[in-house]
Amino acid sequence: MVPIASTAIAGRRRVFRLSRRMNLIAGAVIIGLLVAVALLSLVWTPLPPAKMQIIHKLQPPLAFGLLGTDQFGHDVLSMLMAGCWNSLSIAITAVTIGGTLGSIAGISAAAIRGPFEALLMRICDVIFALPPILSAMVLGAFLGPGRFTAITAIAVFMIPVFARVTLATSLQAWSRDYVTAARAIGNTRLTISLRHVLPNIISQIIVHGAIQLGLAILTEAGLSFLGLGMAPPAPTWGRMLADAQTYLALAPWLAILPGLAIALTVFGFNMLGDGLRDLLDPREASR
Repeated sequence: MVPIASTAIAGRRRVFRLSRRMNLIAGAVIIGLLVAVALLSLVWTPLPPAKMQIIHKLQPPLAFGLLGTDQFGHDVLSMLMAGCWNSLSIAITAVTIGGTLGSIAGISAAAIRGPFEALLMRICDVIFALPPILSAMVLGAFLGPGRFTAITAIAVFMIPVFARVTLATSLQAWSRDYVTAARAIGNTRLTISLRHVLPNIISQIIVHGAIQLGLAILTEAGLSFLGLGMAPPAPTWGRMLADAQTYLALAPWLAILPGLAIALTVFGFNMLGDGLRDLLDPREASR
């Protein structure tokens, strides 16, 4: 019975490891294709995304162009490709800025502790109390809608997210024996943070960043839907959804296609984040 049980356990472990690899591969393939489309849109689209052809408005897929046209005669495929670049560039920029500032704050709070740590947590609580959509509305009132407003609103919300995660993981690192040894030989807190704490938590920051990119894509789409994203005629998936509301019965593809693009992107980033977590987490790798 023991060999049979051992074989069954080994088989389950192989299936589990395969599923983890499939998550990573699937996420990487999806995001890789989307990035390729976004980069391609900078140099080529079937038609200029802003080109209006009123005579061909509301044409269904394959009737005029691969994915049809909208109410102004814009080529939907070209708008989706250009919107891919706009959505990804805003999300990646915002998460990079917010993740960098939040990680610096979290690592610093773990090293300094005391009142600085308490103050950082209270600031995080205040920012969490204001959803990014509401923050963008306030910023939009002062700055006007645009790329900068969307990036700022998302980045401000990402700072406390990364700060909390980085603080928690940094505190765990500070309790390890290698940090105790580094302190015993006289290393400063800055040296310990850079040489010992950061290298041991960077994988968790990367994984968290990949997952947060999916949330950033959703937030950017919501801001564009409300008119707080990039200004026309620059296409975004969120504004395509907003413009399609009036034509749901007449031209449902105008809402379905950008909706699918958003869902696929979020799904890809979530799969990529899960796969990276399983790959980089030593506790998962030992299973």
